[in-house]
Amino acid sequence: MNNNELIAKLKPIIAPYIQDEDAFKNLSEDTDFVKDLKINSANLVDIILDIEDEFDILLENEDMEQMLDVKSAMAIVTSKLNK
Repeated sequence: MNNNELIAKLKPIIAPYIQDEDAFKNLSEDTDFVKDLKINSANLVDIILDIEDEFDILLENEDMEQMLDVKSAMAIVTSKLNK
């Protein structure tokens, strides 16, 4: 799965939780979930659970702590899928 396909799969997972529409329209690898999209920590947990369901992976606590932006989410998902 390439980066564009991965972002396309992440967008509908993230969409229900965003607080900044403009930042979401310009979603890229550099988008920060908290700073750019204004997603609070409780919703970030929901996103992580949704990512686990969508990709059928299990994320460890350390993975969750690192998943603060789109780039790190993509890296973690990719590494889990390649195991």
